[in-house]
Amino acid sequence: MAGARILVVGGAGYIGAHMVLALLTAGHEVLVLDDLSQGNPDLLPGGELIRGDLGDRDLLDTLFARNRIDAVMHFAAHAQVGESVREPLKYWENNVARTVALLQAMVGRGVARFLFSSSAAVYGEPEQTPIVESHPCRPTNPYGRTKLAVERLLAECDKAYGLRYMSLRYFNAAGADPDGRLGERHRPETHLIPLVLDAARSGEPVRIFGTSYPTPDGTCVRDFVHVSDLAQAHLLALEALLNGSGSGVYNLGSSQGHSVREVIALAGQVTGRPIEAVEADPRPGDPAVLVAGSDRARTELGWRPRWEDLATIIETAWAWHLKDADRRDARTV
Repeated sequence: MAGARILVVGGAGYIGAHMVLALLTAGHEVLVLDDLSQGNPDLLPGGELIRGDLGDRDLLDTLFARNRIDAVMHFAAHAQVGESVREPLKYWENNVARTVALLQAMVGRGVARFLFSSSAAVYGEPEQTPIVESHPCRPTNPYGRTKLAVERLLAECDKAYGLRYMSLRYFNAAGADPDGRLGERHRPETHLIPLVLDAARSGEPVRIFGTSYPTPDGTCVRDFVHVSDLAQAHLLALEALLNGSGSGVYNLGSSQGHSVREVIALAGQVTGRPIEAVEADPRPGDPAVLVAGSDRARTELGWRPRWEDLATIIETAWAWHLKDADRRDARTV
């Protein structure tokens, strides 16, 4: 169903901008709401940007009153596990309280389709891998607990107001638009692959947070999923909601686990550069292993990831990393 009007909250961020690109390519109209505290407006591929605070009820009421909106996609969470342990109030205020304001505005204006950027962090330490959607949710950090709180709220809103939602539980988003138009740029950068690529480019060492986990090489194991594949899954979930589907919860991952040391070694092969690593203390709240079981998304949504190989994911990230670094260097000259 092309031609829907979609509000993308946090659309100037890493995943949000890739989502905007996918929506525009699919023929949808896009409004972006972003306060630009973390977003990069120069990466937006199109759509109408509205700069503002997600918790501003007057802004939300005006936005929904003036625009016919068919669905909302929400990407505007704080998402650093370690920071959430140090500053839980920041995470509950932004990730939960501001989402409540958004849902109140939607319900008030009769907007009844919502796509939520959730996380594998809702599961906590897995009892078995790969993790499927029926796995118990026992998050080990405030970030995961805020994501789970919103999921539970969405289920209540479905029952009370008929708000249909798709909660998409990402594992580790990675990579960049294969055509080089968009990529990852955070302030500060905390994601493993761009940090490793920074080390490859600068020659500075990358830190490994924890080397005594119960994994084959002692470092955390994660499931990396290409950001463009995540965007495609959102398009399929959106289409399902627009066609009358009920609410759903889906894991999005490659179902393959790679340790931190494996990522560093593979990045060295992709870049052709030596990457030095130094050991550091583990971060509070980091589970040892997170690997997705994504059969439900493949079966029910028809999701078919195109860039599942980790080397390919790193190659797209490296191409973007070099291009964006050159552009930033040029601006400082």
